[in-house]
Amino acid sequence: MEGAQWQRTLWIMFVAQLVSAVGFSVIFPFLPLYVQELPSLWHVNAKLLAGLVFSAQAVTMMVASPIWGALADRFGRKLMVERSLFGGAVVMAAMAFVGSAEELVGLRALQGLITGTISAANALVAASAPRQRIGYAMGVMQVGLTGGIAIGPLLGGILADTLGYRVAFWVTSALLATAGVLVAVGVEEVFEAPLKAPRGGVSLGLYASWRSVLRRRGVGTAYGLRFLAYLGRMMIVPIAPFFIQTLLEAEASVNTFTGLVFAAVAFMSAVSAVLWGKLGDRIGHQRVLVMCALLSGLAYLPQSLVQEAWQLLALQALFGLALGGTLPCTSALLAAYTAQGEEGSVYGLDSSVVSGSRAVAPLLGAAVAQGFGLRATFTATGILFLAMGLLGLRALPASSRTGASKASFSGDVGEIPVPFNGVPRSSGGQRPER
Repeated sequence: MEGAQWQRTLWIMFVAQLVSAVGFSVIFPFLPLYVQELPSLWHVNAKLLAGLVFSAQAVTMMVASPIWGALADRFGRKLMVERSLFGGAVVMAAMAFVGSAEELVGLRALQGLITGTISAANALVAASAPRQRIGYAMGVMQVGLTGGIAIGPLLGGILADTLGYRVAFWVTSALLATAGVLVAVGVEEVFEAPLKAPRGGVSLGLYASWRSVLRRRGVGTAYGLRFLAYLGRMMIVPIAPFFIQTLLEAEASVNTFTGLVFAAVAFMSAVSAVLWGKLGDRIGHQRVLVMCALLSGLAYLPQSLVQEAWQLLALQALFGLALGGTLPCTSALLAAYTAQGEEGSVYGLDSSVVSGSRAVAPLLGAAVAQGFGLRATFTATGILFLAMGLLGLRALPASSRTGASKASFSGDVGEIPVPFNGVPRSSGGQRPER
């Protein structure tokens, strides 16, 4: 795409990402309470059902995302974004009419199968943005995501308290449909389908796409770091309210302060994401990723020692600043290590990795808290981020230390010249950036 067109696509997708993130996160504050309100057809324990409501969506998304991603490389990324938004709108509207907790769990599993908005949006943006601006573009998308996550739970709590749980699902459905219309009308994708279908049919073609991505140097490490980043981000989710309860007075609003802590992380991450992304474009995304991972670990370790709630809030906000660089830089590295035309497969696999991490993290956090105490969860998370930083320093390919803006115009290609945006590149001695 030409300069103006890719920026138009980026900002439309930013708005779509923001709106969809608000929509999907609206239900987070009250979803366990909604489960508790619903009857159980099989008389299952309410706490178990509340856990299944979260894990069912993560597990099915982990399975489905790589398939949708590979199909995006064959049929277009815009189509996959529209599928996830309009499909999500239908499923979320249906959740307002469930008659049992088991039905809600089933619809959450269906949601994981047909949505995957984040990976679809990232693939579309990564395919359109110039290589030297990929860190900036991913930073903008991270702002949309974290900004929506900061707004959604607060909006959801207000809707649930004033208008009821079911109204919140209708609002979510309307937000997702609005984002879908915005993408359908505003985004013009320049997409060239593969010249011929792979031998062996679609299934072998998908396998070949995934194998091609995973064999590239640095990709496996980047996915591993992505898994660790979300593991660290989500480990405290199940224990945060209980820990905050020990820091506040008996009559204090634990739920409100818990929401404030998570909102602070999301807000600070949104503020810093673009700055970290632009810095990564200049000095290399590996350097920024390592720096932010180590900062995250240093922000987490003291949290096991806090005695006042405001101390926890301040340290979590500091963690949010570092997190704003960790997530977009891993996305940018995935783009840098893989070839142009593989965006759907790359970010589909990425969504699967993230979903797997989201499924494991709450269970791991709860297990650490149960075995060693609430404060040990913060210590474990800090150690995890420090280990992530050291792994990134030692295991990521050294070529990623060169700023993307330098590499993009210095013959940074493989043996065969790779065209980008219609302009052939000359051969050089290094791997292609994408």
